Amino acid sequence: MPVFSRVFFTLTCAFLTGSAAATTQTPTVPDAQQAFAAEQAREFGLDEKTVLATLAKAQYQQSIIDAMTRPAEAKPWKAYRPIFITDARIRSGIEFYRANRELIERISTQFHVAPEIIVAIIGIETSYGKNIGKYRVLDALATLSFHYPPREKFFRGELSQLLRLDADRLAYPVEELKGSYAGAMGWGQFMPTSIAKYAQDYDGDGRIDLWNSVPDILASVANYFQSFGWEDAGIVAVRVEPAAGAREITPANSEPVYPLEQLSAWGYATTLDLDPQRPATLLKLEAEAGTEYWVTFKNFHVITRYNKSPLYAMAVMQLAESIAAGVSEPVP
Repeated sequence: MPVFSRVFFTLTCAFLTGSAAATTQTPTVPDAQQAFAAEQAREFGLDEKTVLATLAKAQYQQSIIDAMTRPAEAKPWKAYRPIFITDARIRSGIEFYRANRELIERISTQFHVAPEIIVAIIGIETSYGKNIGKYRVLDALATLSFHYPPREKFFRGELSQLLRLDADRLAYPVEELKGSYAGAMGWGQFMPTSIAKYAQDYDGDGRIDLWNSVPDILASVANYFQSFGWEDAGIVAVRVEPAAGAREITPANSEPVYPLEQLSAWGYATTLDLDPQRPATLLKLEAEAGTEYWVTFKNFHVITRYNKSPLYAMAVMQLAESIAAGVSEPVP
């Protein structure tokens, strides 16, 4: 065989052999995913290969990482409020309440949670189901679990719970679930752990559907609030004007840790006839017209268990008040 032919033959064989190896080679599984799958098998009895196969279907989304770095809660109240408290959102909330009044008030009575709060939550979260999120939940949680170190522990916990949700009880396959960039789902934007703990099959069809069953959606939100200790007919927050020389207070969070009489002595007295020993705390907001001071109570803190931002809780409260006021007016 001529030298040229021998060289060509040798190179061709090497190329074909390499190509065959490349097509049959098992894809490399990142160490973090391999460790996660092994942990799920060890801790929860999931099949390790099935977990890895599911993770292999997840697609990294850079836009999710970008969104995590610019949450709305980083804005001051004067910029945050106009995003969520709009005439359109109030009007839609009133219309939704009126259209579902019997169901909403029945759930409110059963779970002992104010009806306007239930409606306001889904108004703030998804504009009453109009914006439930565009991301596959699997993509969102996998992206944040393995590519977002600041909160990877939290999101791996949510990813684990997603894989452990009861497929027979969930209305749709896990791989088809759509939600927010953080993996929150349905009208109420429940994370997987919240679905596992609080979601309700209120329509009695044997499945939990937080996307298309209004009874399931509303009851799940109400059950969440009841589980965190919502006080039936309890006050949420009241605005106060600080007295001259009022003591500067910077609470660590919204937990009500001061008796009202203590706040009053420090210069933050309310005009309400309430028990002086009732626990409360102080919230300062950077509003359009200057600093606002609010005395907040347990129900305000309960709202922050849904979303830890005090701005979020204040938006829910104010939207709820507007909806309640509008529903009480005569229908035009």
